[in-house]
Amino acid sequence: MHIPDGYLGPATCGFFYVVMLPIWTIASKIVKKTLKIKQVPMLAIAAAFSFVIMMFNLPIPGGTTGHAVGGVLVAILLGPWAACIAITVALVIQALLFGDGGITAIGANCFNIAFVLPFAGYYLYKWISGNCPGKRRVIAAGVAGYIALNLAALFTGIEFGLQPLLHRAANGQALYCPYGLNVAVPIMAGEHLLFFGWVEAVVTALVVKYLQKQSPELMENKGDGSIFPTVLQRKIEPSPNSPEIL
Repeated sequence: MHIPDGYLGPATCGFFYVVMLPIWTIASKIVKKTLKIKQVPMLAIAAAFSFVIMMFNLPIPGGTTGHAVGGVLVAILLGPWAACIAITVALVIQALLFGDGGITAIGANCFNIAFVLPFAGYYLYKWISGNCPGKRRVIAAGVAGYIALNLAALFTGIEFGLQPLLHRAANGQALYCPYGLNVAVPIMAGEHLLFFGWVEAVVTALVVKYLQKQSPELMENKGDGSIFPTVLQRKIEPSPNSPEIL
């Protein structure tokens, strides 16, 4: 799903940078406001988790690559704004150090993978689960992961397919991605519908199921972007029966 350099025209790349700049600004302000110092390592772990899972990708003829992201799981645990920051960090490191995704396409990659995916997945999860623990929450996590990943792949395919319409040489030859919507969209969407979406769904659902049993307090995020608010409150607030510390 990573878009390399040369697949999108300069105007398209610039457009997505312009779109993502205010999103990054808002996300950083919200995360700075809601994230506590002790919670910062969890944001780093989320970025590392997303980085690792995205490195396992397969080439898609007629598209780019297909892979899971883990973005919906990060959004469920940290909130969508924190997930946006974590996945953006992973994408930037991959582009700069590993050449996985182009530098000119960082804005587009972040829009698809760090914005569309975690936000769509998070609100789908909240809508389906209804904040109900148990199997419903696990099913909601799997469904949200599957749909959100495929939605991101669909956006990527549309962006590819529009390039021959937007950027052509005088002789009609496509200057960037040569595949139109009739090729790029079915290829990108089809591969993720058939395989990668299921990987995202299974990983998200299994981790949520595990956390519900082993660390249920990790699922207490209320969607305000904070991490483990209930746990921190329990640790910080003194018990009514505890002696006062002078």
